[in-house]
Amino acid sequence: MDKWDVRPNDTTLKTANFSGGNQQKLVIAREMEQNPDVLLVGQPTRGVDIGAIEYIHQQIIAARDADKAVLLVSVELDEILSLSDRILVVFDGAIVGEVSIEDADEKTLGLMMANIMPDHLKSAATNQPQGESA
Repeated sequence: MDKWDVRPNDTTLKTANFSGGNQQKLVIAREMEQNPDVLLVGQPTRGVDIGAIEYIHQQIIAARDADKAVLLVSVELDEILSLSDRILVVFDGAIVGEVSIEDADEKTLGLMMANIMPDHLKSAATNQPQGESA
């Protein structure tokens, strides 16, 4: 519990008795301690303090650097931009498009989140060989 900065550090407490942020840290700690080959992470830093956010981000990056597959789902653009290698944007349940981290910025992602494909990505999508998608 110290490693993940869970407060209070009381192993006798039920998870429901911790604050929302500490519950989030407990869930992330439980999953990361399993050392999975594939890590599906949804809103990993929701409700946690800034110090915990940085630690959780470091753990996600460490998993990626250890050749683990990490699928991050987040509404936090800063989090997405700092942790992603490539980004798929979903609008109304469908994938709008994919962008590499090198081509990603808030304007591009914002347009895609509004179901508008930015001009600089339209040309890349139309240059794909038949049967492949962007």
